[in-house]
Amino acid sequence: MRRSATALLALLIAWTALLAGPGTAPARAATGHRPVILVHGYNADPGVWGSLDARLRAAGYGDDEIFRWGYDTHQSVNEVLAGRFAAYVDDVRRRTGADRVDIVAHSFGSLPTRWYVKYGGGTTTVAHWISLAGPDHGTTVAWACAPWDQACRDMTPGSWVQKRLAEGDETPGPVAYTTFWSNCEVINPDDSVPLAGADNRPAGCLKHNDLLTDDGVGRGVLESLA
Repeated sequence: MRRSATALLALLIAWTALLAGPGTAPARAATGHRPVILVHGYNADPGVWGSLDARLRAAGYGDDEIFRWGYDTHQSVNEVLAGRFAAYVDDVRRRTGADRVDIVAHSFGSLPTRWYVKYGGGTTTVAHWISLAGPDHGTTVAWACAPWDQACRDMTPGSWVQKRLAEGDETPGPVAYTTFWSNCEVINPDDSVPLAGADNRPAGCLKHNDLLTDDGVGRGVLESLA
């Protein structure tokens, strides 16, 4: 009798797996947080997010709620990177079952993610967009590498990408926009970071990469995500 029951249970499990199909992802244990995608800046990699990653985990985020997008930072904002980021967002939503995601971007990472939100359909898939020291209206420092680097050209004040991002509403849709800016770093002028319609937060006198690890900025990011 016991052997028959065991065989029946095995048959039911196999039949359930067959109905689910080979491409069906396992259900995840929700902890109540929307997936957050961390996007690094120019000449960097996903490893820069160690401090904020730890802060998110301390706040209760799980492995299936924190994602880091890595990409080639020398490519075009609009022609290449925004589309690749859109595909990454779709993949995160598929894997987690979330209808929308949150984005935290540092420096140059603010541009392809913002392009995606404004022109790639992100107003319906992004809940929070947070920029740390983003060259949201360009930075004069980018002129130094603009002659040979497309991403630098996109970051220069008055570039085609900058003009398009500034057209009309800078913060479209129901997305909650937040920026953190410093008056002691390489994004020049200082008022390049804030956006009309965003919650623009001064971070004090911090170096460019220090916004990634600063306690005050970290707490502010968590407040914005909440």
